[in-house]
Amino acid sequence: MQKQIQSWARPIHIYTSMATLLVMIFFAVTGITLNRPDWFVGQPKSELVELEIPQHLLQSESDKFRPNQAALIEYLKQHSDVRGIASPLEVFIESDNGELIEGEISLNFKGPGYDASVYIDMLNRQGEVESIDFGTVAWLNDLHKGRNTGPIWAWFIDLSAVLMLLFIATGVILLLPKKKTLNRGLRWMSFGTAATVAIYLIGQ
Repeated sequence: MQKQIQSWARPIHIYTSMATLLVMIFFAVTGITLNRPDWFVGQPKSELVELEIPQHLLQSESDKFRPNQAALIEYLKQHSDVRGIASPLEVFIESDNGELIEGEISLNFKGPGYDASVYIDMLNRQGEVESIDFGTVAWLNDLHKGRNTGPIWAWFIDLSAVLMLLFIATGVILLLPKKKTLNRGLRWMSFGTAATVAIYLIGQ
């Protein structure tokens, strides 16, 4: 039984290490950029785009004062290069006898290292899109944190974590028959754990 487990652990250890090699390098490097933001100060790039919104996007079939959210978001992505995850629409409307007196739509788009704010005047159908790109380091940092990255990247992080745990677990399994190496490894593990706790307590 032990030999069978060992025979399975070795290829799993090898292949998970290779599968997650670049991922571990990525998280190690971005761990430094997150921990030392003053070392990697970028210059955000802002952009303001003005555009005219078609009337049919500012109303839905059920309500002439309620925008067609899905179609409006798609139009903004195509004509202003906004990207990321769109927030729900915030709509302010003032009307009198079924006539629009004042109306404004606002929403945000958020992505890794990116933020955009959209304001639309429903009377004159004019829209403003103000976007900020915080740079490559901010983009990488947000990928590390899974911030504004969407569900697919979140699943990728989960899968990477599972593979890393398999890599660690199979490494321990491979050490079990090697008593001297295992004992040495346990001593190093104890030292690393004690050093981590000590550094944390000293820093408080």
